[in-house]
Amino acid sequence: MNRPGSTIAAIATAVAADMGSVAIVRISGPQAQAVGRRVFRPASGRHHGWESHRVLYGHVVESASNQVLDEVLLLYMQAPRSFTGEDVVELHCHGGLVCVQRVLEQVLANGAEAAAPGAFSQRAFLHGRLDLTQAEAVAQVISARSRRAAALALAGLDGGVYRRIEVLRRLLLEQLAQMEAHLDFEDDLLPLNPVVVKEKIQTVTEDLSRLVEDSRQGQYYQQGLKIAIIGCPNVGKSSLLNRLSGRDRAIVTDYPGTTRDLLETEIVLRDIPITLMDTAGIRQTGNPVEQLGIARSRQAFTQVDVIILLFDVNLGWSEADQALANEIPEHVPHLRVGNKVDLLNQNKDQSNNTLKFPLAISAITGQGMEAFTNALLNCCGLTDLERLETSLNRRQTSLAQKAIQSLVRLDNTEKNKLPWDFWTIDLRDAVQYLGEIIGQEISEDILDEIFSKFCIGK
Repeated sequence: MNRPGSTIAAIATAVAADMGSVAIVRISGPQAQAVGRRVFRPASGRHHGWESHRVLYGHVVESASNQVLDEVLLLYMQAPRSFTGEDVVELHCHGGLVCVQRVLEQVLANGAEAAAPGAFSQRAFLHGRLDLTQAEAVAQVISARSRRAAALALAGLDGGVYRRIEVLRRLLLEQLAQMEAHLDFEDDLLPLNPVVVKEKIQTVTEDLSRLVEDSRQGQYYQQGLKIAIIGCPNVGKSSLLNRLSGRDRAIVTDYPGTTRDLLETEIVLRDIPITLMDTAGIRQTGNPVEQLGIARSRQAFTQVDVIILLFDVNLGWSEADQALANEIPEHVPHLRVGNKVDLLNQNKDQSNNTLKFPLAISAITGQGMEAFTNALLNCCGLTDLERLETSLNRRQTSLAQKAIQSLVRLDNTEKNKLPWDFWTIDLRDAVQYLGEIIGQEISEDILDEIFSKFCIGK
């Protein structure tokens, strides 16, 4: 990360050719205003008009040649009334690639150093502008792939995660304080009842467990699901991919073996980001290209969160379908779906098809897709997601689980009727884990690790 007390700068907006009319170069640190004055020439010709939270119009000029690099708006925010809690100067220049890069180069040549990934958010945390959960929520808001993911991230940015964790942490601190007081002043205080203490701790454990369980589901909104569509040739895998994606992503014909490689497409299904993989139909073939596609299909079995095993409902469940089902790893959930229900002959016995496999669809007409979507999300364990208000990220969930494990160990402590100093060991560990979630008890190295995963400019 950047040196403490340094003045840092980076492009704070997305940069792409022909995209965006405005780009922002952000400068933060004790020399932010000095750097800004070196590169910025106000249109009025007067530099004394710099006031906090006031916009100035002018140009960024190369100091050596006096060449105008870009027409800009400058916004100065005096500490502590800024995102980072330091003096901040933002140069709002033209978007694209060239202009914003030239402005940044000039800023770096005049006293600022390039900001490391997450440097601005880390300084906001260190200066008390954000707690750690809010800082992490900033990254989640920016990377959100669905509206629901953005809403959950905004709940964290609003302090939702902090408040829930801090309430539980304080409840544990109260119990820890009482135990330590009894260790020091046992003769002066009324005795503690281990059963009552354990009940209070159990309440915290249950609340944490619910939060962890909710977060496992909530993380799907942020990280999404990877789903493979597999099946024998010509059962309609590509048609289903096209139906779910809403466009003709894959070529569809009546000839087996049309798809000879993995095709991926990104969709959002009920606010869950999903990467769909259309695999080559698995069969015996002498075509080397198709063989390669089939090998990749089998490899995909272990790289996805769930598998859709598609079969032709008109032909019923065949030995080839069962052989394919047997190849699916036990730890990967899968959903068996009969396709081409629109082609069923209504006069023939359908007992082997629609009764044994009631989940039947038509990827062409859309028949049965509502029930299919419900079954798919249920197969992934995604139920009752609308009630989610906050969601922990992976780091926070891991720490919450460690806190739960520490609290669960107190069961044996109580059963064995051990003295209070044994209770305090696990209880203190649980308090520390919850403190790490919200940034109350965390080392500088861990902070650097967390913020290094942010993008530059955050």
